[in-house]
Amino acid sequence: MDGTVDGFRYGAVTPVAAYLMACLGGALGLRCIVRSLLDARSWKTGWLALGAVSIGCGIWTMHFIAMIGFHVEETRVRYDAATTVLSLVVAVAVVGVGVFIVGHRGTSGATLAVAGSVTGLGVAGMHYLGMAAMRLNGEVGYDPVGVALSVLIAIGAATAALWAAVTIRGFLTSLGASLVMGVAVSGMHYTGMAAVSVHVHDTTGGTWAGDSPTSLLLPMLLGPVVLLLLAGVVVMFDPLLVLGERPSPRRPGPAADSVATPRPAWREPAAPTSER
Repeated sequence: MDGTVDGFRYGAVTPVAAYLMACLGGALGLRCIVRSLLDARSWKTGWLALGAVSIGCGIWTMHFIAMIGFHVEETRVRYDAATTVLSLVVAVAVVGVGVFIVGHRGTSGATLAVAGSVTGLGVAGMHYLGMAAMRLNGEVGYDPVGVALSVLIAIGAATAALWAAVTIRGFLTSLGASLVMGVAVSGMHYTGMAAVSVHVHDTTGGTWAGDSPTSLLLPMLLGPVVLLLLAGVVVMFDPLLVLGERPSPRRPGPAADSVATPRPAWREPAAPTSER
């Protein structure tokens, strides 16, 4: 029989929390990418890697916070730990591919199209790999139209985010871009969830029991959240990264100030001497 699916078991709490985590990961990731581009003397690989981890952890955390609100009335939902961790690795790794492409090759049309497509497919892959981690007394089905639409949204969101990362410099404009990115990523998630249907197996002779989803998801969410907080600390203590301004040219030191200003080679003619 068809199960009764509810994606908002706790009302607006899980969607809002998921959206905020997506925005946080996007904001930190964008600032880290900007930091790698502002100063050629900075460790570009490190900043790009931190940006990829921030965006990947933000998207993954958004997905599983939203999944805490997913409920099937006729059966308990559990999650396989190994597949759940694998979805996090996929999110960070594939986002990293897109971030490093634009970080080193810029935003030409072809480069952005390749990087956005790879990253978007990775984000969608993370979503459906996370869905594959579900364990319930039934079979999960998907509407192909909804799945295709969610993948297109993921590619569009990833392309826009990568473009913003190497184009937008100011702090407020990056903040606005991260809010839009949060909307797009959350939209991708809930579009994919709208395509979900569950066919519950016959439960005659007992119910299919198991641990609640929060018993696994909440402890696993702790690690990525801590990583995001640490990335936030790095952002807060780097003024160049926060402001998004290029380093100002070095001012002359005290030694330069002490050098006398050279006088012009010509001299004014001396005043005529009065005759006695």
